[in-house]
Amino acid sequence: MKHIPAGVLALALVTLTGCVTAPPKDQNNLCSIYRQYPAWYKDSVAMQERWGTPVHVSMAIMKQESSFVADALPPRAYLLWVIPWGRVSPSYGYAQAQPPAWRDFENSMGSSGSRDNFADAIMFIGWYTAGTQRQLGISKWDTYNQYLAYHEGRGGYSRNTYRAKPWLMQVARKVEQQSKTYGAQLGQCRGELEKGRRSFWPF
Repeated sequence: MKHIPAGVLALALVTLTGCVTAPPKDQNNLCSIYRQYPAWYKDSVAMQERWGTPVHVSMAIMKQESSFVADALPPRAYLLWVIPWGRVSPSYGYAQAQPPAWRDFENSMGSSGSRDNFADAIMFIGWYTAGTQRQLGISKWDTYNQYLAYHEGRGGYSRNTYRAKPWLMQVARKVEQQSKTYGAQLGQCRGELEKGRRSFWPF
């Protein structure tokens, strides 16, 4: 096997690492997130315009699901509490979307997407929450119940599976509060962000 210089390997690693968007530096401030990644604001607005889900609701859900880590994976499962045994679910990416739901999303959009692409993931959350409103009557502004339906699936929510999970209801309240905080923050910087969005040049 031909020897590859260490410098070449290091350069390749840096190049590959550079392709992955790092999580925002300040995840608790929506204005800071969008200032760091202006394209994310553009993508979030596009989601809201298409599906009607408020930007701050979708971003609060994403923060809880992945902490804005592009290639986030669910926790590992363990056999006998010691031996690693795969993952607790096949969820993946910014939105922690599961394969069946993601396929339904792609079919609905008429195109393929990537779960570790922010634009696709935020659009998925908008699509899912809009579907939840249509099927279950939960307002797209109701972060608490939207998150419960997102986590449990619409069928699980309808069966009230979350009621046996006090910890999940606490998490849903946390997401609800994060959404309110994000909404208040967005109200303070929306003008600035809109000005940037109108002058945004993707190239």
